[in-house]
Amino acid sequence: MSLLQEPFADGASIAHRLDPRGRVLAAGAFAVLMAAARTYAAVIAGLALALILLALARLPWKKVGARLLVVNGFIVFLWFVLPLTYPGEEVFRLGPLAVSRQGLLSTGLITLKSNAMMIALIALIATQPVNTLGEALQQLRLPGKLCHLLLFTYRYLHVFEQEFQRLVQALKIRGFRAGTNLHTYRTYANLAAMLLVHSFDRADRVYRAMLCRGFKGKFYSLRTFSWQARDLVFGLLSLLALAGLLYLEWRDAGSL
Repeated sequence: MSLLQEPFADGASIAHRLDPRGRVLAAGAFAVLMAAARTYAAVIAGLALALILLALARLPWKKVGARLLVVNGFIVFLWFVLPLTYPGEEVFRLGPLAVSRQGLLSTGLITLKSNAMMIALIALIATQPVNTLGEALQQLRLPGKLCHLLLFTYRYLHVFEQEFQRLVQALKIRGFRAGTNLHTYRTYANLAAMLLVHSFDRADRVYRAMLCRGFKGKFYSLRTFSWQARDLVFGLLSLLALAGLLYLEWRDAGSL
């Protein structure tokens, strides 16, 4: 069940008490704006807003840092590639390689944008259980198949993990030892194929069981969300913040 851990979902902070639908809309709008931003002023302001949201969520900093470390682990590779390959004004040289100013600026912008989006998503989305997120998406009239895919993936991901571990254990019992040879590659290919076959078989059995219980392609929830005064305040503040980011982006457009 390790894949189903939700360390940020429980809490009594302001962020936890907000309506899930409002959090989804705010997080989506913020992520789109950050992804499209091209100026440092807007991105730095967005990062500051994300940190404010994180502070309001009152999440454990160590766990948040661990997740940001994973994201920045991929970004590190950009720092080794983009400044050396991006055309522009040369800042200094590393042997035969030239480091460009535009490459450094672009990589720095990507780093700030990625961290801002991840922090905002942790503060607004990870602070609600996946089941609640699925219900919020349904009430926002997102396609039903997309909501079902999210909920089923969440529900049965640990089943696939257990099946994978069972197959790996069976290989070890039979004396399999991984190596860099054709036998190992064939074994891993067969392992992936068996996992897909078992997953398809399990999905078919689950679907038939749901049909026997009256499933008609829609999940019905006994819980309904209602907008509160704090959600209205959060919505207005979110609109003002997004408008401010748009203004900063427009004001400094073309500076890079």
